[in-house]
This record gives sequence, structure tokens and C-alpha cells, in this order.
Amino acid sequence: MFSIKKWYKILYHKLFHLDDRLLLILAGSVTGICSGLAAVALRLSLESVIEWLHPYRHYGWAFILPAIGAMLSSLYLEKIAREGAGHGVPEVIYSVSRYGGLLRFRSSFSRLISSFLTIGSGGSAGPEAPVVMSGSSIGSNIAKFLSLNDRQRITLVGCGTAGAIASIFNAPIAGLVFAIEVILGEWKFVNIIPIAIAAVAGAEVSQAIIPEQVVFNHQPFQVGFSDILPSLGLAMATAIISVIFTKILRLSGKLAKITPFPLWVRAFIGGSIVGLIAIFMPVVLGEGYHSIQAMISETFSMGLFLAFAAVFAKIFSTAMTLGWGGSGGIFAPCLVIGSLTGIVFHRALFALFPTIGFASEGAYALLGMTGLVSGVMQAPLTGIFLIVEITGGYETILPLIVVSSISSTMSHYIEPASFYFKELIERGQFLRPGTDARILSDLNINELIETDYVKLSENMVFRNFIDILKTSEQHFFPVVEDETGEYKGIIQISSIRRYALNPGMYDMIFLNQIMDTKVLTASQENDLQEVLDIMDINNMAIIPVVENDQFIGMISKTRILDLYRRELMMQTSIH
Repeated sequence: MFSIKKWYKILYHKLFHLDDRLLLILAGSVTGICSGLAAVALRLSLESVIEWLHPYRHYGWAFILPAIGAMLSSLYLEKIAREGAGHGVPEVIYSVSRYGGLLRFRSSFSRLISSFLTIGSGGSAGPEAPVVMSGSSIGSNIAKFLSLNDRQRITLVGCGTAGAIASIFNAPIAGLVFAIEVILGEWKFVNIIPIAIAAVAGAEVSQAIIPEQVVFNHQPFQVGFSDILPSLGLAMATAIISVIFTKILRLSGKLAKITPFPLWVRAFIGGSIVGLIAIFMPVVLGEGYHSIQAMISETFSMGLFLAFAAVFAKIFSTAMTLGWGGSGGIFAPCLVIGSLTGIVFHRALFALFPTIGFASEGAYALLGMTGLVSGVMQAPLTGIFLIVEITGGYETILPLIVVSSISSTMSHYIEPASFYFKELIERGQFLRPGTDARILSDLNINELIETDYVKLSENMVFRNFIDILKTSEQHFFPVVEDETGEYKGIIQISSIRRYALNPGMYDMIFLNQIMDTKVLTASQENDLQEVLDIMDINNMAIIPVVENDQFIGMISKTRILDLYRRELMMQTSIH
């Protein structure tokens, strides 16, 4: 009789081995549901704790609340979860880029807890990045359970991301687009269907538990031709604010790291500063969804100059929260900063041209949100679909496209890498799946070195070399010093033909007279991409590997291509 395990293997093979699309669709659905539940859990928890703490905000000591939350969050991540502070999206991109989407299981809940502590206490951050980390980890570990390969696991990481974003915003298209545009970076048919299903599953979970149509309600906007030109100006403004926001975030993190304080003390300091700013500008607290609703509904009470100050107060508060040890994302701060930028731009526009019938400031708040999301993340499609879905503001679609495309383009021109990618690129860790750089990074240079080469003495007479050549199949011969074995140069068969065809010179020439000392060498410390670049630039088919002046072996392009093919097959085959 067959055991249950054998029946499972037979069923698994019959259903999924020949075509993994069904497997990815089913696994993606489960991933979307689980990541949706994680997002809903965080959202409901935040709403509860924010409501519970609201009465205490009026006390003079309330500024300490964000400090306590950030401190507890950093202690939890550092001492219990053993993870670094921050918002998590670069970590997900790095895992996809470098390790085929491998993420630890504890990441599925650790960022939810840490961000709950930070945001719930009033820290200026959003819940979106933590749920992305959670959903991605869920997808990664489901793939691990099913023994999937790198390509399939990366798809499930995208499913987790899409389900989380779709659930937290009730925006399945935005979840799909964000997962592919930002996390995976490749629009492949094999990815789109499972990720789309996961996004819908996450949104349906959110709808079932928290029934609502849109995150932010508003009256229909009347956007006309007169708003197209101002949209160009707003796009430029949001691009500039996006770059400022990105630079201040990074600068804040760098300054925090050079301080002599431990992480929890830095988090406490950052949270205290946020609390002090909130005494004068409560708009900086938390994710800021209530303020966004007020701006879209045109009930926002701040005047022009206060709103302008609030833009930079929110930027600074977010930088102090995330840069100094708190946990959370930049999605929600982008929405708040963008809304404020749109409000400021509209009010300044109305003050300059009071007789022109522009759209309402609520519409410009939407456009500002799109501009900031697109500019900071340099993901224009995410900016467009996110704002459309969370507000239902389809009537603003034309100016949304204008603002999003121009803002992301200008931001990219000023700051070539987005906030998510900048640090990874600087560390050389940004490698998209399926690219040559990613596959080459998985190859060990020591696997490529061929060591069975006959080494020759630099004092050898050419006749003796001819005797060796008669019985050897080598085309390249390393030349070394007799006593120390130090590498001196190389002899290429193709370059000594004139000596080999003249027997009269056999006893008149030593190898140190005809060896090539200018051939570039590689080291075992070089990565494979560097070795390939040297070979391509110098038109080399083979390169010597020398370590501490000792000849180690040779690397050939033929060997590299052979292992490249094997690695590619391994990453795309079913285990």
C-alpha cells in the first residue's frame, strides 16, 4: 500500500511538475489571503491603539509617547527579533535581487509588531512597508514549504507584496503594479497572473473584514482644461519635494549612525522630537490618514503658510522617526506630504489667479499625493493606480498621469536612484532576477579556476620548452621564478610561432626573453563580473589568477559560459 507521503508526491508531480502555472496560482491565492489577514490585523490594531491614546494627547507629557513607542520598537527588533530598524522594503528587494526571495519566517510578524509600537504611539511612518515585509516573508516561506525554485519563490514574494498592499489600501491594481514595478522589476506573464490573483485575494479579505468602498471619501471633482498647465507646475513642485524628502531621510539616518548612542536611545530621541513638533503641528503624528481625509474633503483648516510649514515638519518628523530607529514605511508620509503640497500649490495658485476657475483644492491634494509617491519611489504607475483606487477619483486621471510621469522623470533626473534602491546600488547589492549580473553573482570564482597547468621556469631554454610543447595540449603556459615560484608572465603559443619555426634559435633564447609580462591578471577576491569586464575590455579569452604573487590557475570564458548555463538551468528548473 502507498503511504500518504507517496500519494502526496505522485499528486504533486502530476498536477504541478509539467506546468507550474497552476501551482503558482494556488500558492499565490493562499499567500494573498495570508498577507491580507496580516495587513488587516495591523490596520485594526493601529486604529484601536490610536483611539485609545487620543484622550492623552492633550496632556503636556504626551510628547513622550512617540519616544516610548519608538524605543520599544527598536528594542524589540534589536534584542528579540534580531533585525535592523527601518521600513523593510529595501530588504525585500535585496532578498529578491540577491537570494532568490529567501526571507526568514519571523519577518512575517516582527515588522508588524515593531511598526505597531512606532506608529501606534504617534511616530511619523506608515503601515504599508511593514505589511509588505510580512506578506513577502509569508510568500517566501510558502515557497520554501513547497520546495520551489528561485523563480517561483520570487513570484510568491510578489504575491505577498501585492496581497498586503491591496489589503491595506483596498486597492488590488495598485498592489499588482507595486509588486511588479518596485519589488520584482520585471513584467513577465508568468508573474502577472498569480500576483493579480493574490492582490484580489488580499483586497477581498480586507473587504470581508472591514467593508468599505474606498479608503478616502470625497465628492466628485470637476477637473477642466484650465488645470492641465497648473498640473505641470505641481509636478515640478512635487519632484523637488520628493528629492528633498529622500535626501533628508538618508541624511537623518547617516547622522543617527555616527552618534555615540545605542539604537534604543537614538529611537527615544527621534520620537521625542516628533512629539515636540506635534505639540504645534499634530498633522505630523502617525500615518496621517485623518489629515488626508480632511484635505480631500476640503475641511483642512490650516492656512497657506502653516500648510507650507507642515510639509517640512512632516518630512523632518518622518526622517526622525525612521532614520533614528523607529519602524514603519514611507507610503503614508508620502501621501500626507503630497496632499499638503497640493493644498499649498492650489492656495498659492488661487491667490495669484483668483478669477480662473481651477479645480478644488481636494483635487490638487490628490494630484500632490500622486506626485510624491511617483517622485520618491520613481514608480509612476504605482502612483497613478494607488491614488485612483484609494480615492475613487477617476475623474482626475488625465492630470494624475501628467503629474505622475513628470514628477518621476524629474526626480530620476535629479536623483537617479529611488529611495528604495539608492543604498542597495551604492553597496553593489541591487541585482535584478534573471539578469546576467544576478546569475554571475551566484557563481563562485574558485569553481571557475582551472589549476592543472604546467608551470615553466623563467630560465628555461627554449629547446626544453619545445620538448614540453610536443606532449602538452596547453595553449598558455605560466612562467615563474625558480626559487620563490613567483609569477612572472605567460607564454601564449600563438605569439611564439616565429621562434618555434626557427630551430637555429632553440638554444639561444630563454623563456624570460619571450614571455608576456603585460597580460592582466585576476585575483580570487575579484567578483566574476569584474573578471568578465577585464576580459571583455582587453579582448581576452583566458586570464591568469594570481594571489600573493603566486600563480593559482586560469579562468576561461568557455568555463564561465558553461557554469553560467548550468546556474541558469538550476534557477529556473523545478526542484
